[in-house]
Amino acid sequence: MSTDPFKRQSASEAGQEGAPAGGPASAPGETSPASDFRRRVADQQSISEDAEAEQEVWHGGYSPKAMFGTWCSLAFVSVAMLVGSFLADPGLLPYTFAAVLLLWAAGGLIYAWRRFGYHYELTTQRFVHQTGIITRRTDRIEVIDIDDVSFSQGPIERIFSIGTIVLTSSDRSHPVLSMIGIADVKRVAGLIDDIRRQERRRRSLHIEAI
Repeated sequence: MSTDPFKRQSASEAGQEGAPAGGPASAPGETSPASDFRRRVADQQSISEDAEAEQEVWHGGYSPKAMFGTWCSLAFVSVAMLVGSFLADPGLLPYTFAAVLLLWAAGGLIYAWRRFGYHYELTTQRFVHQTGIITRRTDRIEVIDIDDVSFSQGPIERIFSIGTIVLTSSDRSHPVLSMIGIADVKRVAGLIDDIRRQERRRRSLHIEAI
C-alpha cells in the first residue's frame, strides 16, 4: 500500500493540535497563583522563625532589701519585750529571751522561703516563674497572654526602689500573679509591659503578612 508523505505530515500536525484535554502545560519558570502563595507563606514563616529566637531579657527573685522593714519591726518588738519583762519581773527574762529567739527564727524562715523559694525569668516570648526549695514547680505564661502589668510600693519600699508586681493574664493556671520584693520594680514592670506589647505587635504583623 502506497503512502503519501504529505498526508503523514498533516496527520502529525493534526495530532499535535489535538493537545490533551488537560490544558497546556505551564512553561518552565512559570508559577500558578496557588504555588506562589505557598512560596510566600513559606518564606514568611522562615523569616518569622529566624526572628522568633527566644532570648532571656530579665531574671530575678525576692530582694533581701525587701525584708528591711520586717527586721526593723522585729528589733523594735524584741527590745520592747525584753525591757518590759525586765521591768515587770526579771525572773521572766529567760522565757522572754526564748520568745525573742523564736520570733527571729520565724523571720529567718520567712526570708529563706521568699529568697530561695521564688525565681522569675522573662524572655522575649514567655514569663517563667518557679516556686519551691526542696521540690520546685515551674509554670510558664506566654507574654502575649499578659493583659496588664502593675506594681505597688510601701513607704520603706520606695526608699529602696523595691515593690510588688502584679500580672493579670488570660492564663488559666495563674490569672493573677503577684511578685513580692522585686528590686528596681519600676524598671522591671515597664520591661515586662514593653515585651508584652512588642510580642503582640509582632504576632499581628505576622498574621497580616500571611
